[in-house]
Amino acid sequence: QVQLVESGGGSVQAGGSLRLSCRTSISAGSFYYVGWFRQAPGKEREGVATLETGDLSTYYADSVKDRFTISLDNAKSMLYLQMNNLKSEDTAMYYCAAAGRPRRPSWHPLEKDIYGNWGQGTQVTVSS
Repeated sequence: QVQLVESGGGSVQAGGSLRLSCRTSISAGSFYYVGWFRQAPGKEREGVATLETGDLSTYYADSVKDRFTISLDNAKSMLYLQMNNLKSEDTAMYYCAAAGRPRRPSWHPLEKDIYGNWGQGTQVTVSS
């Protein structure tokens, strides 16, 4: 069974930075997409940043563009999310996720429904 384990969450003040890490139990290259999602209390889980392992294309939610950077160290089976200039609205539980190639005719890499493997989450709290 695939395991994804996140770490690196915490509490920071607005404007600060955090780096989240996700260790995968198998090579991240075994997946088609790997990425980060978040869920704030009372809200749906949303895609934050995802990466296509084949060509390393990246996809970001508009709300985090130019602030967050997703990266992959396949040799270490580690996925990272560097988060800069954090805002209070970034407060959420952050989840690492992985997906095989979707079997439907169209999809977007930030759609949570195409991801079948999830970590337990790591909490990020940003105070203003």
